[in-house]
Amino acid sequence: MRTRRTLLRLLGGAFLSDHFVLVLTVLYFLLIWAIYPHMGSRRNMANLLSNVWPLLALVIGQMFVLIVGGIDLSQTSIMAVTSVLGAMLMATHFDPAKFEHNPLWGVVFTEEGGPLTGDWAVLTAVFVMLAVGAAVGFLNGLAVAKLRMPPFMVTLVSMSFFSGLAIYLTRSENIMYLPATFITIGKGAIGPVPWALLLVVSLAALAFVILNLSVLGRWFYAVGQNIRTATVSGIPTRGVMISAYIFSGFCAAVGSILYSARLEAGRPTLGRNLLLDVIGAAVIGGISLSGGKGRVLWAVYGVLFFVVLDNSLNKMPLDFYSIDIIKGCVILMAALLDALRTRVIVSQPALGRVS
Repeated sequence: MRTRRTLLRLLGGAFLSDHFVLVLTVLYFLLIWAIYPHMGSRRNMANLLSNVWPLLALVIGQMFVLIVGGIDLSQTSIMAVTSVLGAMLMATHFDPAKFEHNPLWGVVFTEEGGPLTGDWAVLTAVFVMLAVGAAVGFLNGLAVAKLRMPPFMVTLVSMSFFSGLAIYLTRSENIMYLPATFITIGKGAIGPVPWALLLVVSLAALAFVILNLSVLGRWFYAVGQNIRTATVSGIPTRGVMISAYIFSGFCAAVGSILYSARLEAGRPTLGRNLLLDVIGAAVIGGISLSGGKGRVLWAVYGVLFFVVLDNSLNKMPLDFYSIDIIKGCVILMAALLDALRTRVIVSQPALGRVS
């Protein structure tokens, strides 16, 4: 009986631990590795890690919005529109056969390239991409906080509008011939350390500082836990919510930069199939859809698990719709486990929280 109680206590402690998802990720990876040995090959591991960094940037941004009790469905459309805008500005050449009927042909870009040239072209284009992402986030936040519109509806409309805008601006054509300096952001490295890793780790560090070491971070959690109480307490709830959406848009632009540089193109359909991955990774990591709950470390764990899951499913003899079904079931299970963990913690506070 004592052994059984000890085992149950250990299992319960693991279940309530902040590192529960990481443990699941390692166990799942080892299981799949035993079935598909090439899962652990150097090439596959490099590909797996390269998928982690841009997705993590998106999930970190989504986490801020989820913490304040919202949701941002427009992240993927922000990726698309910033990808094509940045590419239009810095591309070194345009194919007239593809773009001569474009409404911006001869105004913004020509056969010789975009309006930005020289050493500052990439830096300026990247700044514009980040600024546009933050501006779209500001508009989303303004509609949610000031106009009191439902976050789902606001960001759904934004997703539709900016996705359509990206396609309209390019007539569904990818913009190639991006500068080598920009491509280095997605594919280059400083020694063994990829640029993408450095950028996303810096973004994660910034998010950690905001959430854990600033007054604004405490306000984010307070608004997500109970917006009425936060308002009565004197917290500028509208400004806090707008700030969360701005950061989400900024992070979406970071993801756009990384994906565009890696793919060596500005794509009007960039991120179209990523929304499920972003929401799924956030939920799997333990970031609550109800607000008031989320940590940077949880975002990292959720992304790792989701990327490993996606990588393993693509190696199995499965149809694409089967993969989507499995992903959906995993996300649902993660949401159910999160609800169960929350109920256990509330009903049994004596167990504490293992971290």
